Amino acid sequence: MNSPDLWNPKEVQFCFALINNSCPRNVRSVLSASAMYFVMIGAIVMTILGNLVVIVAITHFKQLHTPTNFLILSMATTDFLLSCVVMPFSMIRSIESCWYFGDLFCKVHSCCDIMLCTTSIFHLCFISVDRYYAVCDPLRYVTKITIPVIELFLLISWSIPIFFAFGLVFSELNIIGAEDFVAAIDCTGLCVLIFNRFWGVMASFIAFFLPGTVMVGIYIHIFMVARKHAKQIGMGSMMKQVGSESKVKASSKQECKATKTLSIVMGVFVLCWLPFFLLTITDPFINFTTPEDLYNIFLWLGYFNSTFNPIIYGMFYPWFRKALRMIVTGMIFRPDSSTLSLF
Repeated sequence: MNSPDLWNPKEVQFCFALINNSCPRNVRSVLSASAMYFVMIGAIVMTILGNLVVIVAITHFKQLHTPTNFLILSMATTDFLLSCVVMPFSMIRSIESCWYFGDLFCKVHSCCDIMLCTTSIFHLCFISVDRYYAVCDPLRYVTKITIPVIELFLLISWSIPIFFAFGLVFSELNIIGAEDFVAAIDCTGLCVLIFNRFWGVMASFIAFFLPGTVMVGIYIHIFMVARKHAKQIGMGSMMKQVGSESKVKASSKQECKATKTLSIVMGVFVLCWLPFFLLTITDPFINFTTPEDLYNIFLWLGYFNSTFNPIIYGMFYPWFRKALRMIVTGMIFRPDSSTLSLF
């Protein structure tokens, strides 16, 4: 990301007025700043509440203690942590163009940002693997997707992003070759994550393009298998000529629902994260001239994926809607509520 924009000297304000080397603060109108705070706080609150509902539902109701739901639970925990640990500080930095929390926490925040976003994307990838076996190999699904397999998925989803994020930021491998630019923008109150050309490509490949390609490829295959199954059901019902019309309509409806679900899953994921990672790759090659506000727009678009996750992977499940009603109405405080049926 490039350095904060330079404004008219008459309008320049600084992050720390009493420090000589203070960074300039972005001067926004009251209306503009208020609108940005409103949108970002709304996104943070929605992300917290949405993922908290998923966490409470899966941990509380024993009927939801399945391997697949443990994967969804872990992803909701990841997105919940992102909304609590990362997004509030990013909001202040994005609007004020200042970092008020010290250099050490800047590094820790950057590590948590990379780690939690990458972990969330890895979870989405492994959920697609789970859906692959559920749709394409249902007879062996129970034997393939077991608790040990889910534990392996979770180990990979958390360990690789942790080592990748903290190792990269604290080793400063990402700024090798960009030291002159870093020195030129250095000032008190600045917290930006600079990637050189190599790590701009490598980080984007590890965090997005590799798991994203796997995820999109699997969902395309699932869609094709679902269409094939729907056609087979339709052909079988036509040959039997018994209740064929109703079965064809049912299979067609099922195919449309599968198409809609997979389209939303892939569309939201790609829409949210692709612009940011394309920018991460191209920015070092254009000498870090990307406008600061454009960078923040793409970053927050990526954050919004964690806001949409509980909606996409929660609202499509009937048990989620029933669990939500029970949580809102306070029924979960009943002694026997954890054993109630959600199906």
